[in-house]
Formats: sequence, C-alpha cells, structure tokens
Amino acid sequence: MATIESQDMTLEKLFDEFYVIPDYQREYVWEEKEVNEFIQDIYEEFSEQIQNTYSEYFIGSIIVCSLGEKFYEVIDGQQRMTTAYLVLCAIRDYLLTINPNERIEALKNKIAALYTDNWGNDQFRHRVELQYEESRGILENIALQVDLELFCPTRSVKNIQNAYVQIRDFLCDKFEVDELAISKLKKFYAYFLKNVKLIRVKTASVSHALKIYSTLNHRGLPLDDMDLLKNLIFAKAKQTNYDKIKVKWKKMIDLLYNSQEKPMRFLRYFILAKYAEDGNYIAEKEVYNWFLKNESLCGYKTEPIRFVNNLLASAQAYVEFLAGNNLDGTVNRYLVNIRNLSVNVRQHLILLLAVNKLPQDCFIDLCREVENLLFLAMLTSERNQKAFDGMILKWASELRQITSQEDFNQFIANQIIPSKQRVADKFEKSFYKLNKSSFQPYQIKYILAKLTQYIDENAWGSAAGIDDLRNYILKLELEQILPETPTKEVIIEFDKPTEIGNYSKRLGNLTLLESSIKSAIANASFADKKLGYTKSRFLLTRTIAEEIYVGENTSIDLAVKDLKTFEKWDSQAIETRQEILTQLAKKVWDVPE
Repeated sequence: MATIESQDMTLEKLFDEFYVIPDYQREYVWEEKEVNEFIQDIYEEFSEQIQNTYSEYFIGSIIVCSLGEKFYEVIDGQQRMTTAYLVLCAIRDYLLTINPNERIEALKNKIAALYTDNWGNDQFRHRVELQYEESRGILENIALQVDLELFCPTRSVKNIQNAYVQIRDFLCDKFEVDELAISKLKKFYAYFLKNVKLIRVKTASVSHALKIYSTLNHRGLPLDDMDLLKNLIFAKAKQTNYDKIKVKWKKMIDLLYNSQEKPMRFLRYFILAKYAEDGNYIAEKEVYNWFLKNESLCGYKTEPIRFVNNLLASAQAYVEFLAGNNLDGTVNRYLVNIRNLSVNVRQHLILLLAVNKLPQDCFIDLCREVENLLFLAMLTSERNQKAFDGMILKWASELRQITSQEDFNQFIANQIIPSKQRVADKFEKSFYKLNKSSFQPYQIKYILAKLTQYIDENAWGSAAGIDDLRNYILKLELEQILPETPTKEVIIEFDKPTEIGNYSKRLGNLTLLESSIKSAIANASFADKKLGYTKSRFLLTRTIAEEIYVGENTSIDLAVKDLKTFEKWDSQAIETRQEILTQLAKKVWDVPE
C-alpha cells in the first residue's frame, strides 16, 4: 500500500465517504468574505454554461489520514470541506422550503448515511463531523435541522451559523421562488456535486499527514503560520500527548484572541525575548522558517509538552503585561502608564518576556525604567530607528540571564543609564519646545498627569489613589491658561498679541484642572482664573495662582519649592513655566544630567 495516495475527485465522490475534523485542528474561521467568494465563484462558473455543458471548477486540495474503510481524519482543508457541507445542507433546506414533499433522498445521503464499522456494526453518521469543543455540535445540528438559536455562541459556532445563513440567503437570492425554482436549484446542485472538484491527499498516519501539510505550506501556499507551527508540533509529538497539547494550545489562542492581540506578533516577540541574540532581528514573515531551523534551540521535537507550556506561560505573561498587570495579576503602575502613553507600543514586551527569575522588586524597577525609556525615545524621535530595535534585542539577551538584585543593578548601570545619558541634552531641548500639537491629546494629558502626580506624590505620598495615573488622566481636563479662543480683552492684555496663538499652545500654558472649576472659569481673564486655580486639589495647578507654605522643610513645602506663582500671565510667564516644567520632567522621567 502506498504511503501517499493522491486522488482527483468530485464532491459527489468525496461525500460518499465519512470525515472527522479532529479536536487538535483549529476551529472554523471563515467569515463572510471567504464564504461569499466560495459560493459566488462556483455559481458564476455554473452560470457560464453553454448548452448544458459545464466546465469543472477546482477548489484546492485536502489532506486526510485513513481511520478505516471510507472513514478519514481531515488534517488540512476543513474550511473548504465544512463550507461545502453547509452548501449541501442549505440546498436541502431550501428545496424543502419550496416544496416539503420534494424527493431528495440522494441529497440527504450526502449529508448523513449508515456506516459499517470495523466490527460489522451499522452506525448512522454525518458525512462531516467536528470533534473540537468549540463547535458545540453546531454542524451536526444543522444537518439534523435543529433550531440554531439554542446554541452557546462560541466564535466557531457563530462563524458556522453565519456561513449557513449566508449560503441560504445566497440561494434565495439566486433562485427566487417561481415555477422553475426547483429545477434551477437542482441543476446547480448537480453542478456542485459533479463538476466541483478537489485533490484528496491520503496518508497512512496522522504524523505523516502533518508532515505533508507542513511541507506544502513551507513551499509558499498562503496558510496561517500559527497553524503551521501547531501542526509542526503535532507532527513531532507522540499521539498520546495530542490531548494535552491541544488543550494548552487552545488556551493560549483564546488568551490572545480575547485580548484582541495578533498571535503572530506574540509568537515573534516570544522568539525575540527567549532565543534571539544581539543583532539577530527576526521579521514576522520569518517566524515559521525560524522554528524550522531552530528546533534544537527551542525543543518542540524532543520535548513538545515543555515547549507548549513555555508558549502558554509566555502568552499569559504577555496578556497580563498588556493589561497593565504583573504576572500574578496585581496592578503594575508603570505598565498602566505605558498604556496611557501609547495604546500601540509593544516593543517593551520583548524585554519583559525575556525576564526569567528576576526578583519582583527588580521587575517593578525594570518596568519603571522601560516607561521612562519609551517616553524618552518618543520625545527624542529615537524609537523608530534601527538602533532602538537592536538595543532591545541586546538587552533582552542580557535580561534572560539575570536572577539577582546585584546583577540587575549592574545591568541598569551598564545599559539603561548610559542610554539615557546619550539623549539627555536632546530630551531637555525637545521638552522645552513641547506644545499642544507635539503629541496626540491623550499623550499631552499623560505628560501633564505625570508632572502633576510627581508633585503630589512627593507632597503626600502614594495613598488615596495618587499612585494611579488614571486618576489624573481620566478625572481631570486639559486647561489652557491663556485661552485657545481668547476674548478681545484677553488679546489686548497679552504682551505679544500677534503671537498669542503660538503661546496658547505651549506646554507652559497648559495644566490639568477639575472639570467643575474649568467650566466655571472658561475663557475668563487670568485674574479671574487665578481664583479658580486656588481651589484645585492639585499642587502643580494651585501654585500657578498662590504660594503654598505649610512649614519649614515639610514634605509639601519641599515638593513645591521649585514651582513659581505668577502675578500676571504673559509670554515671559509662559516661557518661565515651560522651563520649570522641563526641569521637573528631568526628575519625573529620571533623566541624568
């Protein structure tokens, strides 16, 4: 018997036999676009008939492994096979809607039939069965014509339900009910069975089928790299480990899906964090090839369970870090801050995933340093340069080895501090030029929130929510001291009226303020606004309008000692406050002199 058998067959021949989609396969993921292309392309080919002569239509290949006579496990091609099966169910149901007495026994036989097992027992089976848990029996119940509203809407259930409904709607649209509807639909059904063809590749074992699947896709067929890796692992694993791998893999994919994260981006960061060396940059399109070439490094062949455990643990960490949490789910203020700085930034996750057995205090310090570095890079335009990516990889390879406070301190001294020193001058110059248009509005709020929080935390400590930057970003509003749309009186009072637009946008003219106070003072003059600022709970804003003195060397007095109160608000006042905020920023983001 040949180990590989390739057969060109029609759907009529295909659905004379029985197929199961194993539980380690990915779920049904086709959505409206893919389903529409499948059914529409076949219908268009059918519609181009000439005198009842139909051309053949090829839909690709499937890979199966024999489980018994006329009984197969599908390794690749389940999306096409499941959709084709749904077309048969939809044709049956539409025919019976038009005429409940229509004789369609042959069609019903393509959906389900008796099967004689290896012990000679007859069993009623559906031609296609989904064994993965997410399907919740949805395909079987469509075949049985059960009410679809009864099902728990998992992602797979939704996709299959939607595909079936979409196909039904397509048939209703193309074969409107009239006296010829049944004959036209039956012609299409005959074309679908007898002229739509595929190539079925049959192997003697699951592992052999998985190897063929990986080989075909390695040679350029457009399939998902995440699934390629999963099947590569199954191809190397013992069949007794399939269930364990399947459960862990599904948990990992669900974690990423529920966090709306791209699995391939995570997989790339996993490689860069755990294995890549300095200068060994890996693009997303190179991920699968990297695994093929580096099996000995990550061990998915010799220890597939351990490898998948590492993947799952890293995915759990990745999701927690993105959510602003430590590994144990507790809030990490610096990771939360990074989310408020930029919702799209991800490079720092490479460093955090690289950490292996770093003490918790060191990990918190690392997160603080990472937040500071990201802001420095954004402000000084360093983040998009190749050098920044190279620096991340170099640090990741070092962080993998660090397990003690002493080694961590050495890493900070040798790597982090020098990198900040290199951009210190540029940081100061760039910060002094900051204005409302330099960043997105939410990022300007982040900057002002960090400055405001720093003063408050030095004055009162971290209690009462002061350590949570979201209490500043979400509960306060951006206030322009010199209004964005000033009254004629305000313009006349300003010392450089022709430049008032530029000065009103400068960071020195911005502060955070409670919404109730902001609405009360609106476009008022500075003399009127000062009274409102004195009522603010936040020292950075209050000190604009009044000096704060509690006592000699109290924490509050020390916190505000470098701030300045202003009697009038002109160009000089804005420039002075911009300089004050620049010097404060160097402390906030820990920029060395």
